[in-house]
Amino acid sequence: MNTKLNEEIISELLKVKEDGNLYHRESQTLEFKESFNFAGLAEYLKDFAAFANNKGGYIIFGVKDRPNRELSGLRDRAFEQFDKLDPERISGYILDIFSSNIFWTHDVFTSRNLKFGAFYVYEAKTKPIICKKDEGKDQTLKNGEIYYRYGGRTQKIQFAELEDIITKRINQNNSSWMDLMSKIAKAGPSNAAILDTEKGSIEKEESQILVVDEELVKDIQWIKEGDFSEKKGERTLKLVGEVQPINRVEVVKKVIENKYKEYPLSATELAEEVKSRDQNIGKSRIWAIIKESDLKNNKLYSDYVFRNKKQESEYENNGIVPKGIPSIYKTAAIDFIMKVCRNEQQ
Repeated sequence: MNTKLNEEIISELLKVKEDGNLYHRESQTLEFKESFNFAGLAEYLKDFAAFANNKGGYIIFGVKDRPNRELSGLRDRAFEQFDKLDPERISGYILDIFSSNIFWTHDVFTSRNLKFGAFYVYEAKTKPIICKKDEGKDQTLKNGEIYYRYGGRTQKIQFAELEDIITKRINQNNSSWMDLMSKIAKAGPSNAAILDTEKGSIEKEESQILVVDEELVKDIQWIKEGDFSEKKGERTLKLVGEVQPINRVEVVKKVIENKYKEYPLSATELAEEVKSRDQNIGKSRIWAIIKESDLKNNKLYSDYVFRNKKQESEYENNGIVPKGIPSIYKTAAIDFIMKVCRNEQQ
């Protein structure tokens, strides 16, 4: 069973209130669309890139947009088109348009005698995913643009999110180098060799010792001397000398020593700062933007102040915030709310 796309998950996302409207609103991880057709593929792939550059997410087809979100289901032709999607063709299209691959899955579902189609887009391991060419009606996709999922909408990435992605990518690269250097140091430079997987060779001046991670040792197919056969077709590696496994080096997480330096504003202070810039923005609208954009769960703008480690651990395990836990905000949250309000006024 697919852990991201199954009847239980989709039924929850399509849960309906007594008035016929959906419980769940569009968010950082959820997008609804009324119908599906290949003509809108560029628009769907824009959402793909946005979800991949953030936390991943769902796109569900068969939900009306206005005046309220209501279940309509897909018509037979649209449902058939969705069901017969060729993953190889779509993935090839993605590789042609974007800087790296986007991993996704799709399936069809029936609920309340209505038919629905759903995509799940996985969070990208290497970000950002960048558009390489203009594509789609009215250039829906544009060369050089990076798309990101904000609240219930897809748009071009903003400074704070792009800076965070770049910083994380640099840190990942640095961690990889630190991991490699730690392993070499543990074995000793004189005992370490380099396995070049492209050349298929081991490079070392005189040493015959290859340092291999213990997890990799489990996956290597070893051959006994005299039992080598080219005709079997298996790729093999013959090592002369001693193979020395080492333990994996743990990566130390960066700990924020003083959270209040990074998140200096309380919710009240945030609202006051916004109103000081524009008196026409009411507090109720500020709270609505925070909720619609899911700012409280976005550490680029906000973080929770837990009373103890137990509360924090429970939140990390189940994603549920205990009642009465306050949020604190970065100054970047002010600019975010102001930008949303300006866009609404245009």
